[in-house]
Amino acid sequence: LDDIIIVDARGEDEAKKGTVKGAVATTWQYLATCEDGEAGDANWGCILDTKRLSERLGELGLAKDKEIVLFSNAEKGWGEDGRIAWELIAAGYEDVKIVDGGIKALKAAGVETVKGAAEPKPVSVEIDSIDETHVINTDELKEIYDCKIVDTRTDKEYNGKTMYGEENGGHLPGAIQIRYTDLFNSDSTLKSNEDLTKMFEDAGLSKEDHIITYCTGGIRSAYMQLVMEMCGFENSENYDESFYRWCVEGDLEK
Repeated sequence: LDDIIIVDARGEDEAKKGTVKGAVATTWQYLATCEDGEAGDANWGCILDTKRLSERLGELGLAKDKEIVLFSNAEKGWGEDGRIAWELIAAGYEDVKIVDGGIKALKAAGVETVKGAAEPKPVSVEIDSIDETHVINTDELKEIYDCKIVDTRTDKEYNGKTMYGEENGGHLPGAIQIRYTDLFNSDSTLKSNEDLTKMFEDAGLSKEDHIITYCTGGIRSAYMQLVMEMCGFENSENYDESFYRWCVEGDLEK
């Protein structure tokens, strides 16, 4: 187990209520630009610059040569494990996994749990660059017309309700709604690749399409992007500024 680092992506407060023994805890916000201004500002909630990211990943003990195993709350959460995994992959980590079914599945499997996360063992981490293959920002999105945009939020959000302090409500023009929660079975595990692929294709996507995923802050949509890529929809990108920024800058439909 020395080669595996388990990460509770729900954060330390949730870990205090019960987490996997030996897991370190963090939040997606700690690895993003959430301290730089407010939600809706340009570049808010995006991947940190390489210097700060290197420091924070080092503090957490997330060595690049280890297997990083992340878990969260599956469909009951926001896909925080997927968001952190998406970011680690962009930062050059090669062995990143997400626990299928999240904390619920771990408990059901009889994994030992404790109250409170483990103390991280700091290491030296150097992130030289961010691979932006699966990352897109607002300016880039405004220039792209020939793509499929996927809204991963709930019906209420898609239809215009502002639930998290968004400046305006609605969705990106022409966005196809595939809810984050639709990825999961009733037992919180992911649907099969076959069922997921059918769901994506039934929604009007093909594996040849250029696909952009978004949500409110780029968390559920990061998870969705990874799942799409796993199913062969490889030309997919997560819009991490997401709706918080677009609803200030761009056109909307309701």
